[in-house]
Amino acid sequence: MIRAAGRGKLTAAMVTLPVLPIAWFVALQEHPVWMPAAYLGYLLIVIVIPGTMFWRRLTGGAGWRSADIVLGTAFGLAAEALLYPLGMLFKLPFAALLMPALAFGMWRALPRHELPERPTPWWSTAGVMVAVGVAAAWFVRVGSQLVPLTGPDALRPSSDAPHNLAMAAELTHHFPPRIPYADGGWLTSHWAAYSQIASAHWITTAPLDVLTHRMAPFAWMLLTVLGAAAVGMLLTGRAVAAPIGAGLVVAGGDLVAWPWAVSDRVFADGPFSLGGLTNPPQAFSTVLLLPLIAVTALLLRRRPGTTRAQLFRLYVAAGVLVAALALTKATTLPVYATGLAVAWIYLTMRRGRLNLRALVLGVGVAAAYALTFFFVLHGAASTVRFDPGATFQSLADRMGGGTAVTVIAVVVIVGWVMPLAGALLIKRGDAMVVFLLAGFVAAVLGATLLADRGDTQLFFVRTGFVLGVLLATWGLGSLERRQYWIAGVAVAIGVAAIFWGRHQSQRSCTSANCFGQTLAVALVIAVLGIGVFGLVLRGSRRTWAVIAVAVLVGTTASPTVASVRRFANPPLTAYESIAPGGIEAARFIRRNSGSDDRIATNVHCHQARASHCGLGSYWIAGYAERRVLVEGWSYQARVDDSYPAGVQGPYWDQDLLGLNDEVFSNPTRQTIETLRTKYDVQWLLLDERVGAPPKNLDKLTELRFQLGTVRVYQIYPPPPANPYPSKSPTQSPTQDPTAGPTQGPTAGPTQGQAGNPSTPFPSSSTSGSPGFPTPSVPTGTQPTEPFPTGTFPTDLPSSPTYPTGSVPTTTTPVLPSP
Repeated sequence: MIRAAGRGKLTAAMVTLPVLPIAWFVALQEHPVWMPAAYLGYLLIVIVIPGTMFWRRLTGGAGWRSADIVLGTAFGLAAEALLYPLGMLFKLPFAALLMPALAFGMWRALPRHELPERPTPWWSTAGVMVAVGVAAAWFVRVGSQLVPLTGPDALRPSSDAPHNLAMAAELTHHFPPRIPYADGGWLTSHWAAYSQIASAHWITTAPLDVLTHRMAPFAWMLLTVLGAAAVGMLLTGRAVAAPIGAGLVVAGGDLVAWPWAVSDRVFADGPFSLGGLTNPPQAFSTVLLLPLIAVTALLLRRRPGTTRAQLFRLYVAAGVLVAALALTKATTLPVYATGLAVAWIYLTMRRGRLNLRALVLGVGVAAAYALTFFFVLHGAASTVRFDPGATFQSLADRMGGGTAVTVIAVVVIVGWVMPLAGALLIKRGDAMVVFLLAGFVAAVLGATLLADRGDTQLFFVRTGFVLGVLLATWGLGSLERRQYWIAGVAVAIGVAAIFWGRHQSQRSCTSANCFGQTLAVALVIAVLGIGVFGLVLRGSRRTWAVIAVAVLVGTTASPTVASVRRFANPPLTAYESIAPGGIEAARFIRRNSGSDDRIATNVHCHQARASHCGLGSYWIAGYAERRVLVEGWSYQARVDDSYPAGVQGPYWDQDLLGLNDEVFSNPTRQTIETLRTKYDVQWLLLDERVGAPPKNLDKLTELRFQLGTVRVYQIYPPPPANPYPSKSPTQSPTQDPTAGPTQGPTAGPTQGQAGNPSTPFPSSSTSGSPGFPTPSVPTGTQPTEPFPTGTFPTDLPSSPTYPTGSVPTTTTPVLPSP
C-alpha cells in the first residue's frame, strides 16, 4: 500500500497497517467480533480490491497508490450501489460478488500502462492515521451512543432511526422499492445508500440494524476522512495536504458560535454531527462526491498526452459516480452542477473557445438528474420552496424561541463562508479553484434562500462542507516548508479564540446580545492575535496572509474533539415510541414469514394515545423487514403538539385506513378476508397501548406471539364449509365417480386425494438464512421458535382455536433474508 523512500518505508508500514483495523474493531467493540470481521472482509474483497482496479484502469491514477486505494474504494461502493438493484431485478441479491471478476476482466482487457507514482512520506501517512484514531475515539464516545440498539433506550428513538432501518429493509427484499411503512405507492425518494447497506447485509449476514446504525456510518465516516486526504493530495500535488485535509474533516466545521452546539448531539454541518450520522444518504453522498471531484480535476486540467480512449474512460468513471450520486441525495448534484457550470464558463472565456470536456460532463449530470426525477422519483413534486431567511428563523426557534434572527443569520453565514479564506493562498489560474468556490457559494445560497419541512435545506451546506475543507486544505497545503510553523501557531490562535468566545457565553441564548457576544469575543481575540503575531514576525505580505487565513480557519474548529471527553446522551424521546416487546415481535414475524408477506397494525402515531398524533412510526417495517399495510405516513424531523387538527396529515386512502383499523376494533370474517385476499395481509401486530384486543380476534385468527404490550396474530384462509361431505346419492352421467367433491366459489381449498389441497396456502416461509425457505405451518402445538430474552412471553394456547380440519402445506419460493 505504501511506497516510501529509504527508512521511512518500514516506518510508514508499521504506522499505517495496524491503525485502520484497530480503529475499526475498537469503534465496534460493543458487537460480537465476527460482525466487524465479516464486514471488513467483505469491504476488502468485494469493494477495495475491485474498486481500486476499476479506478486505476479508468482514470489512470491520482499519482499516489495510497490515494488510488482510497478513491478506488469509494468508486467500488458506487459500482455496488448500481449493481445491486440490477441483480435484484433478477432475484440475485449477491450480484456484488461479481465485482472481483468484472474488475479482473477489465484489467486484462484494457491496455496496460505504467502509471506515474510518487512515494507517500511516512509522516504524511502518520498524520492521516492520527485523524483516523480521533475519528474512532469520537465514534466510541459519541457516534455509537446516538442510536441505542439494545436495552430500554432502544424503545425511545426519534423518527429518523426507524425510518432508515425501514428503508434498508425494503431495499433488502424488494426492487423496485415501494413505501414500506404505508405500502400502496412507489418510493419517491433517493435510495442508493440503502441499496449499498442491503447488499452488505446479504453478503456479511450482519444484522440490518447494526449495519444501518453502526458499521455503514462509521465506514463512510472513515472514507470521508481518507477521501479528503486523497483529493487534497491530487489538487495540490503535495503529500502534506493529506494530514491537513484529514485533520480539517475531523476537527474543522462551521462557526458554531452558541454554547448549546457544544453538546453531546454536536449539531453542526460536518460528517461528525448528528445530521451526518442519522442520515445515511447524506453521509454516502459525501463519500461519492470526493472521487467525482478527483475525476473532474483530471478532466478539466488536461493532462498532457491524454488519448481519446483515456478520455472516454474518464467519462465512464465520472458517469458511474454521477449516476450513483443522482440516486443517493437530492442536494448533492445541484451543488456539484453549479460549480461545474461556473468552471465551464471560466474555461470558455479564458481560452476563447467552447470547453467541450466540462460541457459533456455537464450534459451527463443534467441527463442523470432528469432520469432520476422521472424514473426513480416518478415525477413527484418537490416540497422545497423559496423562503429567504426561513432557515435562521427555524434555528432561532430551536434555540428557545429567540427573536435575534438577523444576528443568528450573520453568525451562521460568517461561519459557513470562513473556509473560503483558504482560497486566498492558492495560486490563480486553476479551474478547480473556481469549481470549488462556486459550488460552496451555491451550497450556502441554497441553505439561505430555500426552505423545506424538517429544515432539509441545511443539507446543501452539509454537501458544501467538504468543498470548504478542500479549499482550506489546498490553501494551507500550498505553503512553503518554512511557513508551516507560522500557520500552526496561527491556527492555534483561532481555535483558542472561538473556544474562549463559547466559554464566555451563557448556556442558553435567547437574545441578540447573547448571540453577538460569542462571535464578538472570538473575532476580537482573532484580530488581536493576527496583529500581535504579525508584528512579532515582521513578515512579508504573504506571511500576513498566511497568519490571517490560518487564524480564520482555526475559528471553524468544531466541538468534535471536545465531545470526546465524555459519552454522549442519545437524543431520545421522553416516551416509548416503540412498544415494549415490539422489537422481539417484529423479529418473530421476520423469522416466520416470507419476504412478500404483509403486516397490518393499529400503530400509527409516534407516541401511543398522544393528543396530537405525529405520524412517524416506522419501526415495524424496519425490524420485521416486511411491508406494512398502513403504519406511519409522514416523515417529519420534528414531532410535537403543533398540529391544529390533532394529526399531522390525513392518509391518502381513507377507506383503506378505515378497513385496517376496523380489524383491530371490530373484526369480522369479511374484513379479515378482505385484508388477506385483496391486500395480501398475513400478519396482524396489535399494540395494547393503542387499543385493547377484541374478544373475537383470537377466534378469527391465531395468536402466535405475545410479549409486553404486543400481540402477533396470523391470518389463514377460512376452512371449507363441509370438509368431509357425504357422497351424493346420484351421480351425473358425465361425472367421474372417483373424483372428489367440487367446492363452490366461496368454499375453501379443494380437497384432493389424501387430504392434500390443490389450492395453495399463503406463503409463510422462514427467511432466517440464505437458502431454500422452510414453510412455517400452524399446528396444534406450541410454536417452536425460541422466545426472546427478557420477560418470558405469556403462554400461548396449546392448540389454536382456529383453523380446524387438516391444514394444507405448501412451499412458495420467496427471497430469504440473510
